[in-house]
Amino acid sequence: MRPDDNYDVIVVGGGHAGCEAALAAARLGAKTLMLNLYLDNTAMMPCNPAIGGPAKGHVAREIDALGGEMCTATDEATQHLRWLNTSKGPAVRTLRAQCNPRIYSDHYRRALIETKNLDLHQAEVTDLLVKDGVVQGVKIFTGQNFYGRTVVLATGTYLGSVIHIGLTCHKSGPLGQVAATKFARSLKESGLEIGRLRTDTTPRLQFDTVDWASLDVQESIAEPESFSFFGEKRVYNGMKCGLTRTNRTTHDIIRANFDKSPLLHGSLGQQNGPRYCPSIDDKVIKFPEKDSHPIFLEPISPESREVYMQNFSTSMCLEAQFETIKTIRGCEHAHVLRPGYAIEYDFVPPTQLEPWLETKKIKNLYLAGQINGTSGYEEAGAQGLIAGLNAARKVQGAEPIVLGRDQAYIGVLIDDLVTKGTKEPYRMLTSRCEYRLLLRHDNADARLSQIGHDAGLLSDEKWKIVQSRQNAMEKELQRLGSLKIGPGGRVNETLAAAGSSPLAEGLCALELLRRPEVSWQVFSQLADSSLDAELGDRLSTELKYEGYISRQLRQVDKFRRMEKLKLPEGFDFASVGGLSAEGRQKLVRQQPRTLGQASRISGVPAADVQLLWVAIERGRRQRAEQRNGDK
Repeated sequence: MRPDDNYDVIVVGGGHAGCEAALAAARLGAKTLMLNLYLDNTAMMPCNPAIGGPAKGHVAREIDALGGEMCTATDEATQHLRWLNTSKGPAVRTLRAQCNPRIYSDHYRRALIETKNLDLHQAEVTDLLVKDGVVQGVKIFTGQNFYGRTVVLATGTYLGSVIHIGLTCHKSGPLGQVAATKFARSLKESGLEIGRLRTDTTPRLQFDTVDWASLDVQESIAEPESFSFFGEKRVYNGMKCGLTRTNRTTHDIIRANFDKSPLLHGSLGQQNGPRYCPSIDDKVIKFPEKDSHPIFLEPISPESREVYMQNFSTSMCLEAQFETIKTIRGCEHAHVLRPGYAIEYDFVPPTQLEPWLETKKIKNLYLAGQINGTSGYEEAGAQGLIAGLNAARKVQGAEPIVLGRDQAYIGVLIDDLVTKGTKEPYRMLTSRCEYRLLLRHDNADARLSQIGHDAGLLSDEKWKIVQSRQNAMEKELQRLGSLKIGPGGRVNETLAAAGSSPLAEGLCALELLRRPEVSWQVFSQLADSSLDAELGDRLSTELKYEGYISRQLRQVDKFRRMEKLKLPEGFDFASVGGLSAEGRQKLVRQQPRTLGQASRISGVPAADVQLLWVAIERGRRQRAEQRNGDK
């Protein structure tokens, strides 16, 4: 590799977004270069080393279904695995895995090294090379240029990053890494609008100094499971996590140290932090009526002997951190290995992006991950996959792939970012998704694997597995449709134990499975089914919620009609009479690509959307009349 080599795709950053972007581009055959500040920190987990949870688990599964690497890495690194939201219904049920961060990182690094068409290089990128509004490549700190037909920026929280602990601060990336100060300056000079955000992380405790016997224990699920659709199901029982809580004394100490808080008296006061994962300092300020908050003590790895204090992220001064921790049950004698801190950093407000993650201002430049104002490994990985995929397709002359809100949580994530923007670190939530029953954790492969395979990202081997699973479900559905289950001692006893009414006469097996109280586990015994339990649960869900799913499908049809109404590039919104002043301003600024996207822009009223609809239809008719007149 020579510094002046030309690449199809250059990826800047080796976090979750950068890794998925580089792998996606290279797997599509694009000559790809990934530049990272420190290769040993590939796919580093600077915050909680966990994958999944509400909505995030859905996103991880979607990455997996499209052909990404995240779930495969997770399965190799998992130490503790739990199902979450099991009581809230199948739409929001999801897995959460506690990972060994070193094994996770090593998996990604190995995957990158073993992938064809992909070069890795350790270097600090200092400048973005742009000519006539088109990206040309990047310059590194030693002065060499790397040229690329497309560039993906996946810089995480390193851009102009500053660490805050109490009233002290210093330039640094996460966990003491180098801050990308020069590159942050170059981005500002490129003409992109730049904002500032902050996020927080927790202290790390020494494992042997925690009184684990005094904590409420959280064990892994007992049954074999895998995060990836294509992974081997295993039982993870080597680690236990502990649950404890803060108390009034904890909160009193936090309040007593407000005068040393960067949130109240330091430079962080103007930076927006995460709304849905606030620091313990934020919680005490915003929820003064609460006497306690849950704290999950989660071991990081047997090798590090570190413990992550989930829900206790903080930017308090060191003295306050030490004092508050010792007030928490189980932590009375805990030793702090690493203090918590707040990190502030530059980001690019994502309304400057196209739905395929290319910047509007600079052609062939793609952004992915926290540079777009998001938080979370899963959100970053999803954006990286889409950005890398589309950067490679741009080079290959193919149309970009844009996932709709009706197709994937990834579609919701990106549409929210490019349409609405964000003023705080964006976190994916199930409540942001309109079609939750359609976009479940269990059916991501059925929804997205063909897209991944057709694009060249999902391997033929994995695609055959998806097809085999679908065929097995269809075959079983046909069998059950013609099967009658009659009343009998064993049948009625089983139904009674499940809280279901007994059978007085024979009943179609599908009708029996539609009963809310009859789980697949119970039903499979009565129907003598050999279908895999995971697929059986999916079949059961789709039958039980058939009416609701049909309703959502009708909503999707309406949504798709609006998305099909495209606005021409450079559409003159000023020519549309009657638009509100705010609506016109927002539309001109964000330049939506479809009527559906325009309807989701904050500040654009429904009346303006109707006027746009009329203008689009009028323009379509005029063009049709003109074509007919020319014949």
